[in-house]
Amino acid sequence: MPELPEVETTVRGLTPALIGQRIARVQLRRPDLRRPMPADLGQRLTGATVTALGRRAKYGLIDTDRGDTMIFHLGMSGRWRIDPAEVLPHDHLLIETEAGRRLVLNDARRFGSLDLVATDAIGEWPPFVALGPEPLGPHFTADHLRSALAGRVASIKLLLLDQRIVAGLGNIYVCEALYESRISPRRSGGSLTRPRLQRLVAAVHTVLESAIEAGGSTLRDYAQPDGELGYFSKQFKVYGREGEPCECGGTVARYAEGGRSTFWCPRCQK
Repeated sequence: MPELPEVETTVRGLTPALIGQRIARVQLRRPDLRRPMPADLGQRLTGATVTALGRRAKYGLIDTDRGDTMIFHLGMSGRWRIDPAEVLPHDHLLIETEAGRRLVLNDARRFGSLDLVATDAIGEWPPFVALGPEPLGPHFTADHLRSALAGRVASIKLLLLDQRIVAGLGNIYVCEALYESRISPRRSGGSLTRPRLQRLVAAVHTVLESAIEAGGSTLRDYAQPDGELGYFSKQFKVYGREGEPCECGGTVARYAEGGRSTFWCPRCQK
């Protein structure tokens, strides 16, 4: 599933083709993805000018001068394609600008979603109401984590995946950040000291920024809007490396928790 770095990379890739552009044509090539698309999506977007693009957690945001924000989620296999040579069977939304650019949203598994929300009410949109701070934003700090994790006995791995504590972190980058900070994913969240939480916040920043710079991770069907593959997967220190040597001389291990695989080094993560 595309995670925060993949969505951020997607938004940055779409920006040059969409920012300031007037939308000339919108075609919904099916009525639904994971859930029905807004029936008036085409009507409200056609003729509108794109004023901003952004991201919240794992959602991409496209603002228009009509006070609307189109919110997209890439699901398991979704990706945008810019100026494709042909429209493919799984290209479910097509947008053309007056400048002649063509963008299509491709989602073979249809686990993604498209919504249209009033921009000034976006904070009240149900999926956003309970979200915690952005991991790359100013409010994701050691003090925030210390307050959010106080008294919690659940593992730090599971707690970091709780979107109410921090928005947008997924399994891959939580494993990598815990390794970077040398914190055991099994350790209870409430047991972490402030110095450890400071290391963890710094590690989250480092891992996410490195992943964005590398264009995300190419897992299954993910690719950037220009068709390029993300290369952060080549930098994984623990994720997907069960049985391989760790930099410390230990061996990367794996265990299942909460329906997900956790990769870590028992020797150097304490």
